[in-house]
Amino acid sequence: MDSGIVSYGFQYVGILIEAGLVIFVARSSHRNRLASVFLYLSCLLASDLARAYALRVYGLASRQYFYIYWSTDFLLVASAFLLVCLFFRRACLHQDKMWRFARLLLVFVFVLVLAISGLIFSHNYSHLFPRFVVEFNQNLYFACLVLNTLLYLLLQQIESTDDQLGLLVCGVGIQFAGPAATLALVHLTSSERFAQSLNSIAIPLCTLGMLLVWAYAILHVKEKAIQVTRRQIPVLAEVAAHLNIQV
Repeated sequence: MDSGIVSYGFQYVGILIEAGLVIFVARSSHRNRLASVFLYLSCLLASDLARAYALRVYGLASRQYFYIYWSTDFLLVASAFLLVCLFFRRACLHQDKMWRFARLLLVFVFVLVLAISGLIFSHNYSHLFPRFVVEFNQNLYFACLVLNTLLYLLLQQIESTDDQLGLLVCGVGIQFAGPAATLALVHLTSSERFAQSLNSIAIPLCTLGMLLVWAYAILHVKEKAIQVTRRQIPVLAEVAAHLNIQV
């Protein structure tokens, strides 16, 4: 079976899931807490619809599709970075010191990516698009993958009870890690046909995997309330007894 047909099949199934999740989150009572998810899903849906329209009207080899593809890719990478930043904020909601450190880290990473990507533009001012945009997208994409991995490790370290956030972070990891691996394979094999076909399938397939994990997290997983553990009760009783003895 042609890899292009499989890729388009995954893409159109993903569009249906994206549209369903956008509508559900918009009408949900938890839409404020899921604002970051709604923003990213909206950007993802708009990008997929724009690409599908350009592909159908102008064709894969057209210049119009080329510009629409990389413009929407810039939108997706920028929204993905913002999504990871908002996930960090949610993870550090009750950790002020940790959030201050995470905020400095996020700002530093963005500035670093912008500076590295700017080196390409500084050597050739006549190719702002697509050379700078492509370089910036790839660098920021890799930064999002690293930051999302750090966020997952942070959630394990602080023993977060926000299971929904944990699944959302895992979903982002699926979307980032798969295409990153196949893209590295494309570079290592000098863009062989098999590697390119695998990469074209991996991108919509991993996005579909992320959407399925997100759908489960949004529809079935609720935030756990912080509860007083039983071992705290004897301690309170001992303190009260000690006070009564002194009295």
